[in-house]
Amino acid sequence: MDSVARLALLLRPAGGGIHTVTSGRSEQQALQRRIYGAADDAGIKTAWLDSLARIAKARVCVLAVPSDTGAGLVRGAAFGPAALRTALLSAAPDFSSRATRAGVVDVGDVFVVPQLLHDDMLSRSQIDATRDVLYPSVADDIRCGLPVSPLSMAERAAAEILTINPRIRFLLLGGDHSVTWPIVSALAASRSKPFAIVHVDAHTDLMADRLGVKYCFATWAYHANASIGRSGRLIQVGIRASGRPRSHWESTLGVRQFWASDVRERGEAAIVDDVLLHLRALGISDVFFSNDIDGTDAALAPATGAPEPDGLSESFVHTLIRRLGDEVALIGADLVEVAPPVGDPAGARKTVELGARYLLASLTALTGSVEFAI
Repeated sequence: MDSVARLALLLRPAGGGIHTVTSGRSEQQALQRRIYGAADDAGIKTAWLDSLARIAKARVCVLAVPSDTGAGLVRGAAFGPAALRTALLSAAPDFSSRATRAGVVDVGDVFVVPQLLHDDMLSRSQIDATRDVLYPSVADDIRCGLPVSPLSMAERAAAEILTINPRIRFLLLGGDHSVTWPIVSALAASRSKPFAIVHVDAHTDLMADRLGVKYCFATWAYHANASIGRSGRLIQVGIRASGRPRSHWESTLGVRQFWASDVRERGEAAIVDDVLLHLRALGISDVFFSNDIDGTDAALAPATGAPEPDGLSESFVHTLIRRLGDEVALIGADLVEVAPPVGDPAGARKTVELGARYLLASLTALTGSVEFAI
């Protein structure tokens, strides 16, 4: 079984990663028909399989992980990817043709069993039971090695994509912030050249574990920082909700932080310059950009699990994305923690529309193409 065939087991057509039988199924099908320009499920599947076949020659792949099992108390980010895809189609009805011209392929969604998070947290009996449901027609010798949890499936999918095309770049749609960990892990395992992470967030996400849970929204950055070698390669921007001072994180974990108060005191342009100066001082040009929507001020992006006031402006985040695209080699980007069910409909619409603009800016930075200008 080759990598494309394994991806077809791990993924579903775009918009199909949330399991639904009745409630929400018609909306899911309507979105998929818009994405693929298909009239029925058979047409959707054919178009999706064709997209998997185009990974080898693509510049960027779009991958969604609609999971919020790794979130805190407030859920809703599982619905972020579908809402963001809908907003992209509203902003650019011809998005699919633009993506094709720019060398962007949407490989779809990791299929999410919403009670699961990572295979390391599951009993053998649970893994076996879920494998029987997810892969009923797969031969036993192959099925026994397949993952079942969204983070584990995302890591395997990213590894398979990199096997097919080692130079491909990722645009990840979350989901809570735990979904960034498997992509960074797969990149770190596949690359000999060091890279950095520029991480926009209100929170540090630097706990080694949370209530004994190794991988979740509050811990992904700790493990990602370790996977890329620490030494200032994790650069965090917009921090303003932390139980410890900046000196603790920088001295114990070797991160570099620019808090939201720094942006207000020194100005947006100065902080963007400092981020790029720090990257140049490290001698690192390859960067993964991780964008938690709560890094942006809560008044602009209220529909998220942990909104925080006094955050970053949209113009600052756009400038940071653009400058990274112009001055370093972006190997990937994400947008996480968009949670449409949180709050009122007006706030959800505002947050999702902002998220779509961030995604278009990220695609422009990843591809260098004008196709995604709105």
